[in-house]
Amino acid sequence: MDAGKRFALLLCAEASEYVKKKYGGYFGVFVGMLAEEGETWDVFRVVANEFPEDHEIGNYDGFVITGSCNDAHGNDVWICKLLNLLKELDSAKKRVLGICFGHQILGRALGGKTGRSQTGWDIGLRTVHLSTSSSKFFSSLKIPTILSVIECHRDEVRELPQKAEVLAWSDKTGIEIFRYGDHILGIQGHPEYNADILLHLIDRLLQRKFIVENLANEVRGKFLASQEPDKEAWRELCIGFLKGKL
Repeated sequence: MDAGKRFALLLCAEASEYVKKKYGGYFGVFVGMLAEEGETWDVFRVVANEFPEDHEIGNYDGFVITGSCNDAHGNDVWICKLLNLLKELDSAKKRVLGICFGHQILGRALGGKTGRSQTGWDIGLRTVHLSTSSSKFFSSLKIPTILSVIECHRDEVRELPQKAEVLAWSDKTGIEIFRYGDHILGIQGHPEYNADILLHLIDRLLQRKFIVENLANEVRGKFLASQEPDKEAWRELCIGFLKGKL
């Protein structure tokens, strides 16, 4: 138990009414996965230009960056502000965990390159292979070297920042997990998602014309026929990193 520790969620997407009602929004989804007894969790809606003040950064033991419908290679005002914040967090050696868009924006902030995946959308359950070097970083965890995770992205980290290391890959995406020092970890998949959230998100992507109906139907069929993601192993991995237990 990490009594007294304090964490901040940097929210990069507005949740639908369904996710708000059922899960307490994406804040509720992440807190449900990561929070332990005695901790304090705050949320900053960076997508709505709500950022921690410079003097508040020192109050937090770690930060989590969520997914987003926006492009990590975009130059929206809030994205540029987020890039600056992430550079500050790196300088302060704060622990930062980035998920999906969070993974990509970390790659960009640290000097890597992001952009559209050359293989198109990746939606559904994906098998991720942990690299041999990852076993040193995750040495205290008894997790398999092959993990399934829910994915929902069409962008990726194309080029790693200098000094960063790939910890996992898949047959769709070359950089599924990367680490930068001991304080920054990016994960392309969505360890926080369950089947219900993904199927709801597919409907939203279809309504907003981000994906076509054929793809939506194909993903629904494949996903419903597949096994569950390795949620508990991902939870251990994320908590272990964020709270310095590795």
